[in-house]
Amino acid sequence: MDSKLRTETLCIQAGYTPGNGEPRQIPIIQSTTFKYATSEDMGKLFDLEAEGYFYSRLANPTCDAVADKICALEGGTAAMLTGSGQAATFMAVFNIAGCGDHIVASSAIYGGSFNLFSVTMKKMGLETTFIDPDCTEEELNAAFRPNTKAVFGETIANPALKVLDIEKFAKAAHAHGVPLIVDNTFATPVNCRPIEWGADIVTHSTTKYMDGHASAVGGVIVDSGKFDWTQYPDKFPGLCTPDDSYHGVTYTERFGLAGAFITKCTAQLMRDLGCIQSPQSAFILNLGLESLPFRMKQHCANAQAIAEYLQSHEKVKWVKYCGLKGDQYYELAQKYMPGGSCGVISFGLNGGRKAAETFMKHLKLGSIETHVADSRTCCLHPASSTHRQMTDAELDAAGVGADLIRLSCGLENAQDLIEDIAQALENV
Repeated sequence: MDSKLRTETLCIQAGYTPGNGEPRQIPIIQSTTFKYATSEDMGKLFDLEAEGYFYSRLANPTCDAVADKICALEGGTAAMLTGSGQAATFMAVFNIAGCGDHIVASSAIYGGSFNLFSVTMKKMGLETTFIDPDCTEEELNAAFRPNTKAVFGETIANPALKVLDIEKFAKAAHAHGVPLIVDNTFATPVNCRPIEWGADIVTHSTTKYMDGHASAVGGVIVDSGKFDWTQYPDKFPGLCTPDDSYHGVTYTERFGLAGAFITKCTAQLMRDLGCIQSPQSAFILNLGLESLPFRMKQHCANAQAIAEYLQSHEKVKWVKYCGLKGDQYYELAQKYMPGGSCGVISFGLNGGRKAAETFMKHLKLGSIETHVADSRTCCLHPASSTHRQMTDAELDAAGVGADLIRLSCGLENAQDLIEDIAQALENV
């Protein structure tokens, strides 16, 4: 697919080109396995000497077509779908870092990712240094160690809504010979393409805006193909030395920089861990991708209108949305996402926790869900739901105060949403 094509065209055309008389829509290849004429033909697949499919736990044609579309949208060279965004985060890191290694991560990231690094992967022997994304370059560089293997951050943090200075983090990562991995879920490639700003690997929870309709859980990993693993063979032996489990193949030699990372992630991690996305889910995801540019415009327009309304309301204590002039991250958002950021807003009311709970009870259009980035407006008060086991002091330390309300603006009419918010505020 022509890399010069614009986003709207890629969302429709990329990833799958039917031949004469073939299905116009991406087919759902709902098969666990694939037939071959000879053992020799199949053997070439196991030796990574030929392209093809033999078992859907590793790869499937439907999933690959959708992954290729997302790859084109992000400007990468290779991509793979995973069973969830959490799986994408884990596999992107674990593909190059494991027991005895270290990573640097922004402290303002999704709570599930924070727990993955600070608890689960720590049990696996991987240490993480968390650093405030607003740190100075000196503070950021001081976080690296000789065994650091990657840097991780989110374009727009969930739910803190901090905007990552991608160039700052990419500069530090590359100065220390490691890749920058960026979770681009909230911005999507419609509003930000981190690879263009120096990121090496991009991940998404496709469950969110890409799917857009709360229909299918999934994730994706996209490799830029730009990080030169061969410059640091001692740091990345998994990519630069023979893999005994695949007859001694060296991924960077066989597949080059464009394909080494994703091929290894598929051949090793997907083979052994099986975090697959089903062909049916990939098909649903592709339907969402076709309308993604148009939906993102509406999400952002709604969020902007609602953020401005909240900012002017006497019962609202504070509002966080990087599209608001005067917001701490407005300038960074204008640099990296001049066309819009996302549809998620955080705000707090003057009455604190009690006021937030009252507000939530009276919402009618905004449904109370743990979900976010959906066609329907979703609202969450973390202190009384996802974070209810924490004290107010612990909530403040985590950046999720007892008064915080997270509002994910859907595709409804903005005025209808504002009127719903207004009547809920009247009851506070």
